[in-house]
Amino acid sequence: MSALPATMKAVEISAPGGPEVLKPVERPLPNIKAHEVLIKVKATGINGPDIMQRKGLYPAPAGASDLPGLEVSGEIVAKGASVTRWSAGDLVVALTNGGGYAEYVAVDAEHCMSVPKGISLLDAAGLPETFFTVWSNVFIGAGLKAGETFLVHGGAGGIGTTCIQLGKAFGAKVIATDSPADRCRICSDLGADRVVDYRAEDFVEAVRSEGGANVILDIVGGANIEKNFKAASHDARIIQLAFAAGSKVEINLMPVMLKRLTYTGSTLRTRPDAYKARIARELEAQVWPKIAEGSIRVVTYKALPLAEAAQAHALMESSGHTGKILLQVY
Repeated sequence: MSALPATMKAVEISAPGGPEVLKPVERPLPNIKAHEVLIKVKATGINGPDIMQRKGLYPAPAGASDLPGLEVSGEIVAKGASVTRWSAGDLVVALTNGGGYAEYVAVDAEHCMSVPKGISLLDAAGLPETFFTVWSNVFIGAGLKAGETFLVHGGAGGIGTTCIQLGKAFGAKVIATDSPADRCRICSDLGADRVVDYRAEDFVEAVRSEGGANVILDIVGGANIEKNFKAASHDARIIQLAFAAGSKVEINLMPVMLKRLTYTGSTLRTRPDAYKARIARELEAQVWPKIAEGSIRVVTYKALPLAEAAQAHALMESSGHTGKILLQVY
């Protein structure tokens, strides 16, 4: 393997603001710790937390790279002294604490995973963030079980497409909401049992007609928060992952008490390293085989060059995409 360069191309947040604040720069290669590997990045995924970090609303944790980018695929080119599983030349996907918008990134070796069989290294870059998020919140946190009804808002987006497919793969009945019709068709194509165009139909009534939802995952917030309480069955678990329509609302909490609802939110980035390692191993054991057999598809919307990160963020914020948006590095 050729010697590593001293510097790398990267994209940094020059100041809090719109997509235009993302600027190409040269940075030194990251130094790796004993438990880390250095990955030559093939591609990195664009995610909601990247948008929030760019706006100055989601700072990197202490000790993490200030560069955005929470998931990558690529080739391991160096490893720390305590790393035993991986070797230089291995192709992996990985969850990062930041730093993905670059040619090289240092990652905890326990947060790396093999590339699922049949998936290209480019497409694999869009797996970690959404699959870690959905698995940890829906299956570990909310305990979604086969036979339960799972309501997914924004079904055609990155999180939504993952939710629909994981829910179906593990035996749940999935109801998805989205709009317009072409996005609703994507939800149906991915296996949703019922799809509600929320601009044409009241999702609360639709879900109630199906017996109510046992688990609800919401990225919308706003008026959806109280509607979710109404759509929930007794003992339902509601997960709030984002607030596209706002986080400050006046709501009636009485249904939470009367229905014994659990309403929770979470962020993945600040979870302990050991917890993320647990998710990585569970995904490899339980989900990767389903991807390899084709029962779960990887949904990539578009891959843009790293230098076009600003355009990728603008596309992400337009909400016109279906599936994952990637930045391709090589």
